[in-house]
Amino acid sequence: MYEYELQQLRTSDLIRRADHERLVREAARARRAARQEAGQDSAEHESHSRRFRRPRSARTA
Repeated sequence: MYEYELQQLRTSDLIRRADHERLVREAARARRAARQEAGQDSAEHESHSRRFRRPRSARTA
């Protein structure tokens, strides 16, 4: 009887964890979609860095 109760506790814990991880994934997916949608409304190509791009040239000796 004791082992059966332990198994029931373990099963319910695993189900609870799976539900929690599913919620976390759904929230992350929703945030990502909102970020992409907001990004489409803003400027087309914004750089993520603040430094200015300079043309690359070969190094001199």
